Amino acid sequence: MSKLPWKPWHEVVKLREDLRSGDLPLHLFAADLYDVMMQRGKRKIYEDPEQFFALTFPTFNLRRLVRDVVLRLAGKNDKAVRQLELTYGGGKTHTLITLRHLVNDPARLPKLPAVEEFVQDIGERPPRCRVAALCFDKLDVEKGMEVISPAGKTRTLKQPWSVLAWQLAGEEGLKILHADNKAEERETTPAENLLAALLEIPGKEDLGTLVLIDEVLMYAREKIAQNREWRVRLQNFFQYLTQAAVKVDRCCLVASLLATDPLKSDSLGREIQAELYDVFQRQREEAVEPVDKEDVAEVLRRRFFTPESIKDRDGFRPHVVSALKGITAIDEQTAKQGAVAEQRFWDSYPFHPDLTEVLYSKWTQLARFQRTRGVLRMFALALREAEKWDQSPLIGPAVFLNAPKKEGLSEALREMVTVADTEVTEGKKQAWTGILDNEFEQAKIIQTESVGLKYREIEQAVVATFLHSQPIGQTAKTREIVVLLGSTRPDKIELEKGLTRWAQTSYWLDDIHTTTPEGQLPQTWRLGNRPNLNQMHAVASRNIPDETVRARLLDDIGKTKSLTANASAAGVRPHTLPVRPKDVEDDGAFHYAILGPGAASESGKPSAEAKRYLDETTGPDRPRVYRNAVVLVAPSKDGLELALACVRNYLGWESVREDIKKQQKDGNVDPARAQTLAINIEKAKGRIPDAIRQAWCIVVTVSEKNEAQAFKITVTDEPHFNTIKTDKRSRMQDTPVTAEALLPEGPYNLWRKGETARRVKDLSGAFAQLPHLPKMIKASAILSTLAEGCDKGIFVLRLVRPDGTSRTWWMNKPDDVALNDPALELVLPDAAALGEIPASLLSPNVLPGLWKTEEITFKDVTAYFNGANIVKVERDGYEEALHVPKADAEVVEKAVSSAVESGALWLLSGPASILAEPIPPGVLSNNAKLSAPPAIVTAAEILPENLPDAWKKGSASGLSISTALSVKEGKTLPWKTVKDVIGGALQARFLGLAEESVPWPCDFPAAQSVILKTQGTTPPLPPHHSSKISWAEADLEPSQIQDLGDIIPHLLKIKKTGLPMRFRMRIEIGDGKTTPPEDVVTEINVLLKEVKSDFALK
Repeated sequence: MSKLPWKPWHEVVKLREDLRSGDLPLHLFAADLYDVMMQRGKRKIYEDPEQFFALTFPTFNLRRLVRDVVLRLAGKNDKAVRQLELTYGGGKTHTLITLRHLVNDPARLPKLPAVEEFVQDIGERPPRCRVAALCFDKLDVEKGMEVISPAGKTRTLKQPWSVLAWQLAGEEGLKILHADNKAEERETTPAENLLAALLEIPGKEDLGTLVLIDEVLMYAREKIAQNREWRVRLQNFFQYLTQAAVKVDRCCLVASLLATDPLKSDSLGREIQAELYDVFQRQREEAVEPVDKEDVAEVLRRRFFTPESIKDRDGFRPHVVSALKGITAIDEQTAKQGAVAEQRFWDSYPFHPDLTEVLYSKWTQLARFQRTRGVLRMFALALREAEKWDQSPLIGPAVFLNAPKKEGLSEALREMVTVADTEVTEGKKQAWTGILDNEFEQAKIIQTESVGLKYREIEQAVVATFLHSQPIGQTAKTREIVVLLGSTRPDKIELEKGLTRWAQTSYWLDDIHTTTPEGQLPQTWRLGNRPNLNQMHAVASRNIPDETVRARLLDDIGKTKSLTANASAAGVRPHTLPVRPKDVEDDGAFHYAILGPGAASESGKPSAEAKRYLDETTGPDRPRVYRNAVVLVAPSKDGLELALACVRNYLGWESVREDIKKQQKDGNVDPARAQTLAINIEKAKGRIPDAIRQAWCIVVTVSEKNEAQAFKITVTDEPHFNTIKTDKRSRMQDTPVTAEALLPEGPYNLWRKGETARRVKDLSGAFAQLPHLPKMIKASAILSTLAEGCDKGIFVLRLVRPDGTSRTWWMNKPDDVALNDPALELVLPDAAALGEIPASLLSPNVLPGLWKTEEITFKDVTAYFNGANIVKVERDGYEEALHVPKADAEVVEKAVSSAVESGALWLLSGPASILAEPIPPGVLSNNAKLSAPPAIVTAAEILPENLPDAWKKGSASGLSISTALSVKEGKTLPWKTVKDVIGGALQARFLGLAEESVPWPCDFPAAQSVILKTQGTTPPLPPHHSSKISWAEADLEPSQIQDLGDIIPHLLKIKKTGLPMRFRMRIEIGDGKTTPPEDVVTEINVLLKEVKSDFALK
């Protein structure tokens, strides 16, 4: 252990050997006047003046009392009756013994500093006196007590006046009081004059008369209980005695009326005490309290430590400074006090002044605590044990702790608890042992977890708060606690944190004072026997059945949405708390289940219950097939315990709420407590979801080795499903595998050697069944991959019908019904025979490698599907080989026929030009040419001005238009193309049917009989009929024509790049109903001629 920056108190001052060794019985702290009077050697420490004065501290009040009494005995004042105003154990008997020793034999007084202080304060040597002591605690109400006469003769006497008479004058004293002048006792109270005569006897020998009275109440209580007449008799005796003492020179009566045993101070005892006080009040001087609280430290020093170790008081100062260094670091007020604080701590050293202060000022109010004697006893018990382990620079609360690692309360603290337990509040006694045991347990936990607290500071805080909480209802301010703990230099922040934690976890700190915003240090502290909310909660929590806690936990698991969030959206079937394995279906779909508490597992150790859900369906004899499609989430064992604790914690607070409601009916709940309860309930409830999230952190699933594995995830704010999905150990995949990966040469080993076809169901189900494959989150993703692969031509999908025929798909996707048909197969292209080819596939630039030119032959198509054709396709920026599956000639012919009939292809075979109509038999030869349908001909292109070869005398036939267009195109156009343009011109009313024409529309054979004529309406100027020319056409306002003129220079720049560009202008006038006036036409044409000579309105 590193060297301390201070010196422990027991290395500076040394305990007296008798205290350290245990040879000093604690009962010796209770001084006994009777033993001193009898001088029987039972208690040398009190009977021997030398030993007695060696341990006596002449306090200011004690010196003042001694001076007044001694001067009265010397005949130099008239203060004849003195009453000691003390509580139990306050030094009253010690004071009486001091007076006895000083005047009994002054010539033989020891030469000690204490004696010299007394003599110096008196101003002269004390006179010799005869001392009589009425020790009522030894006066038996029936048998009496034994006393010694001045001649040394011993006699047992019963009456208090007899006891007094015998000590002052022996038989002569008894005779003075007896009616017949006999040396015998009288039963009645002697009158004042007789008692005065008795008190005067020592004066005849030039002696003063000192009467000491102790423990009156103890005797009076018993005597009056025996005989009620003694109540008046005792009052009379003390009345006569005090009056007599006042009248006799050099006579002084010093009395203590209290009983050492507080039990004598019951209601009767208090009445008797009040009556006796009234008696003494009439004759006494002011009451005296010999030991004040400022004197306590010196009394303790002299009583506990060797004279040699405490004689050099100046040597204490560096140790005081060292202790204050820690206190001033955490208490600003002490730091500001500076020299004043240093002086106060120096006066009290080695005792912490605040410790003696609380004991002397608060504890002396307890009925059973015997003031100075009580302080002496407590410290005697504490110091001889604490010396062995306490490292504090001051004697503080630590000395009342048990030795480290020793259970239970220390002996000193048990003694204090015995005193405090006698206090009664609301008709109930305290039970401090259990309270302190509980608080110390909490304190030890806090200290263990606090780096900056090394000297049991929180345990000391418990002691300090206990001390400050006496009598019932007393409190301590935070500063009072902190100052008591500061001498060992605790870290201020750690100390405040520790105290705050204690306030939050304590069962017995009064929550009226400790209810503060979270993290704030309470300002007031009090321990009491009223359980606070924490204690009520602890009891309530223990009483909640485990079944109730588990049921509530299950309910809260269902409400914790983050456990299953995003699973459904990802295509997964979530299950929350399935009751049995069959609740998680074994259907190949991906299942994600949150298991109950019974499945609690550890990382690397899946529980048997969790494995059941992974391995079984309805029972051990029905194993699960699709194990690779199941991911389970179970709680960790530690996490489950914490989650259960959180739920129990919440239910405990709810139970407290019900208890508080009952108290509210009685009006016994303060608002602050109710508010704290509400806050605690909300906090406890709010912790449950996170506790559940943190607890359910074990993922149980199938490993690549086909074993049940369990691993722990790090829980974050992300939903559990997201975290598990991205964890490589779960091997979950939410993106489709590539189609190529499903082929025999792919990475998944899905094909047996020599296989050329596999059922799609088997391929998609393999991922849910085989553990070496990734867990596909979406079972449909496999089907999507297969459909995409088929669409790309990577393989063929085949569906064999019950009649043995089959459907096939290649370079296209099957419909959903087919895709989900269990008979659907995947066939490798080199082993496949297409049963059908969609006509759309034969359109130009659809199938790779088929359309090498704009025109191909039927023979080219059949060769393409010969089964040996391998073409290059571009995928992701690179080329790869694609095997074109085989298709019989009939299949190819059917596909071509369908394509031509549907208008997807244009067939030219000899004079035949076929589009969008069935191919006549014999026309589809190997040399038949196939191409894309011809470009659409616009209606304007067949008008006389654009197609003059088709028109004669203002009319044209369907055949003439067909022939003229074909000549212009250089190919025989299909009748569909011609029919479409004629239909369009008729619909636009550019053309009309002549009266002699056959009806429209018609087939090609009737084309010659379709007679067309112009309608007189000029259609819009058509663009060039070539599909490879782009044009722009719009109706322009005059302003827009000006804008067009502005951009002409820019357009001409583009033309200079070599790109041909023509401008066609059309100007229309008139509304189409009436012919424009000729003069207007002429005027416009003059203007237009300036632009171009042949530019004129027609």
